[in-house]
Amino acid sequence: MYLPREEGQGLVEYALILVLVAIVVIAILALLGPQIANIFSKVTSGLTGT
Repeated sequence: MYLPREEGQGLVEYALILVLVAIVVIAILALLGPQIANIFSKVTSGLTGT
């Protein structure tokens, strides 16, 4: 049916896609992190009334 080396190929491809998605998410969070923290700070200040 499948050659032994082809059976694990799908797993490797999924792992590479997962790594790529993780890198993109980390890059986005690194770029937008301060802005997100500022938004949460404003929300917290609004909820506590300070």
